[in-house]
Parts: sequence; structure tokens; C-alpha cells
Amino acid sequence: MEILRDYKVGIEGVCGGSCDCGTCHVIVAQEWAGKLPEPRDEEIDALDELPLIEATSRLSCQIIWADDLDGLTLTLAEAA
Repeated sequence: MEILRDYKVGIEGVCGGSCDCGTCHVIVAQEWAGKLPEPRDEEIDALDELPLIEATSRLSCQIIWADDLDGLTLTLAEAA
């Protein structure tokens, strides 16, 4: 989330990464979805509060950057 926010690509990140607001909702490309760690219960709960999610929806604040994610493809979710 911080990388996306710093590059001003449209992520709000209102809660500052505390997995509380859903304003950093992204849809991860199918080929990358299995390469990310499973979402924790808090993330699943926050996603469940959103009006529209996809099978590969994630909160970008919960995707911890690592070199093996170089090339990660995702789409910014539309704001509700």
C-alpha cells in the first residue's frame, strides 16, 4: 500500500495500513494470487465489509513487499 500511495496511483490507505478500512483494496492478477501469503482473518473480515470483491481481492496494506514479488500485477479496485 505504501509503495502504491507514494507513487500516487490512487490508493487512499485511510487507516494507514492497520487493515481497518478497505481503501487500499486491489485485485491481484490470477497468476500472482497463489504466490502471496494467505490473508489473515483480519484482512478477510475487512474485505467482507466491502460491497464488491473478486476471488483475488486483497488489501494492499497486507501485502508485504519482497524481492520475489517483483513484477506483481494488480488492479486498483473501484471505490464504493
